[in-house]
Amino acid sequence: QVQLVESGGGLVQAGGSLRLSCAASGRTFSSYVMGWFRQPPGKEREWVAAISMSGGATAYADSVKSRFTISRDNAENTVSLQMNSLKPEDTAVYYCAAGVVGLRLPRQVDYWGQGTQVTVSS
Repeated sequence: QVQLVESGGGLVQAGGSLRLSCAASGRTFSSYVMGWFRQPPGKEREWVAAISMSGGATAYADSVKSRFTISRDNAENTVSLQMNSLKPEDTAVYYCAAGVVGLRLPRQVDYWGQGTQVTVSS
């Protein structure tokens, strides 16, 4: 069982930055691929980024590539998402996610966080 708790969301102007963090409980954090999804208002949940169990490999959705950076600290059981050059279309509820067989589709997620709101004003 893994519990995920996000923090760091908020309101920011376009062009600004935010850093999301996700704290995980449990002793098997390093056994999970970690990632972030988001759900814009009125739209389906979409994948944003993922990081391998060791942290050695990362992947990003095209819409955030070169602006967002995912990282993890297996000693602290945390995963973070640094978001730069934010755009109004980045407005969404952001969810931390954990899975064991990859993490690009919601059905691959074994555990979800409760979500944190990110709002980017124009």
